[in-house]
Amino acid sequence: MKIQLALDRMEIDEAIELTRKVEQSVDWIEVGTSLIKEYGVKSIQEIKQAFPNKPVVADIKTIDNARYEFEMCYQAGADVTTVMGVSPLVTMDVCMEVAKEYNKQVMIDLLNTTEQQKLALQKYKDAIFCVHVSKDQQEQLGSFNTGMGLKNFYTPSMKIAAAGGISLASLETVTAALHPSIVIIGSAITKAENPTEAANQIKQCILQMKVV
Repeated sequence: MKIQLALDRMEIDEAIELTRKVEQSVDWIEVGTSLIKEYGVKSIQEIKQAFPNKPVVADIKTIDNARYEFEMCYQAGADVTTVMGVSPLVTMDVCMEVAKEYNKQVMIDLLNTTEQQKLALQKYKDAIFCVHVSKDQQEQLGSFNTGMGLKNFYTPSMKIAAAGGISLASLETVTAALHPSIVIIGSAITKAENPTEAANQIKQCILQMKVV
């Protein structure tokens, strides 16, 4: 199981400095939506340049105009780019097509996606599916709600990511409920008093669970 570090609500230099502190414990680096909105693809470029050997996720949350946005992210250095699961299937088709052209990956964010739409998304076998509790939901409901899971959706070959206020305290519960390949962790590391220690503790917890 990989740790995807989510970088949000900070300046690019701050994001790079923080990532250097935890680089040994994290596997993927996410350029968060707020960074892309505030600084554009420059945020993707600079983070990829700083960490060329780490997969970089551009969390642009595409919902339309897929070719333009995906090409922009991939050309800036992203290895994975996100699209919202509520998007029209034609948009999803374009995302998958562009990713194949660039030999990159697609992450489909299932935030607020209906059960019917989720079933329609099953055909995208090369995608990563992200079970996501939004920031606004976290502020209202607290910790990650494992009930927002994969009923009638999950197949063993799927690659699942989990996001939404995940911390060291909730990691085992999330893992048991969703069996993710990737856990997306933001504030539990970025807002920690000691980010290096926090990231290392999460990494060690994953290793102790023997989750690959």
